[in-house]
Amino acid sequence: MTEDDRLILDFAARWWKTAGAQHDAITAELGLSPTRYTQRLNHLLDDPEALEYNPTLVRRLQRIRSQRDAARAARRTLR
Repeated sequence: MTEDDRLILDFAARWWKTAGAQHDAITAELGLSPTRYTQRLNHLLDDPEALEYNPTLVRRLQRIRSQRDAARAARRTLR
């Protein structure tokens, strides 16, 4: 896991606790577009090293991702 990966996880860990313009903060703090940040964060959620680095955060985000995926699948079956 790279230092950039750790920065992304650290950002994700503290961001959910505060309100504000997350998109602007992603660009300012990480130098990434919000889309690229989301892609990299999702990739990290499947990385065992990320789980070892911050297990509480990674498990919480995995749970949120699974719930969103399930909701998306349920909407598709209703169409």
